Amino acid sequence: MALDISLLHAVVAVAKAGGFREAARMTGSNASRLSDAVRRAEQQLGVRLFNRTTRTVMLTEAGRVLMTRLLPAMNEVDAALDALNTFRDTPGGTLRLNVPVSAARLVLPAIVPGFLQRYPDIRLEVVAESNVQDIFREGCDAGIRYDDHLEQDMVALPIGPRVQRFAAAAAPGYLAAQGIPQHPRELMQHRCLYGRYATGVVAEWEFTRGEETVRLQPQGPLICSIGSAMELTVSAAVAGAGIVYLFEEWLKPALDNGSLQPVLPEWWQHFSGLWLYYNDRRLIPAPLQAFLDYVRELNARAN
Repeated sequence: MALDISLLHAVVAVAKAGGFREAARMTGSNASRLSDAVRRAEQQLGVRLFNRTTRTVMLTEAGRVLMTRLLPAMNEVDAALDALNTFRDTPGGTLRLNVPVSAARLVLPAIVPGFLQRYPDIRLEVVAESNVQDIFREGCDAGIRYDDHLEQDMVALPIGPRVQRFAAAAAPGYLAAQGIPQHPRELMQHRCLYGRYATGVVAEWEFTRGEETVRLQPQGPLICSIGSAMELTVSAAVAGAGIVYLFEEWLKPALDNGSLQPVLPEWWQHFSGLWLYYNDRRLIPAPLQAFLDYVRELNARAN
């Protein structure tokens, strides 16, 4: 039975994503086009592949049988097409990275422009989020994480600065009115601007000087979701609303121009940098291999 391979790709995308909207996001298509492709595939095959409701899209028994045989074959097709990259002057295709918001803001801007300039046929898609997710569940080829979030059976490659710091800061006007803390515990008497993870857990503020480490549960008038919403805490701090605690590089522009003043800098805590990780047991697609090689080149220049 002949069937347009593009229809099979649509069926596989929807099955992997568990829905039309998510499949559209992952493939750069749109939900209505994928829905039409699946409908046409079902018509040509003469069987229903998905049970659809207003909220869910589930494989039927026939759909599950098809996926069992089809997925390995489609992976082989993708591998065969990717192998053609060896005959191109520059590799092409899509590279999907799953990264924390901090990486997208603080590390990737120094890497991505040069990478895209060198490899103009590669389309880079960055999924930035504050929650740690399985990178392959999101359909991504590789992920960027801090070392405590590395998954098992992954190969890790250093990416970006190897040492970072958390920094506390406030507007000069706020500190003039409320006083400058001399010890981290004094922050409990100040208006703190802080973050909360999607799990509901409030991020601790941690400070270290010598052998002494102080961990605090901040209290204050503004709580933002960890991630891109933390920019609001920076803006509020610049406006004099309280003390912010964030990556030093994130606060650096405001610290450099004087709109924020360092608080307890001798207590700022160092931590190790980010890692790019991937599963080398899988076929490494040409766009990912190009990115790995580019990051290794930047690492060699930095050393």
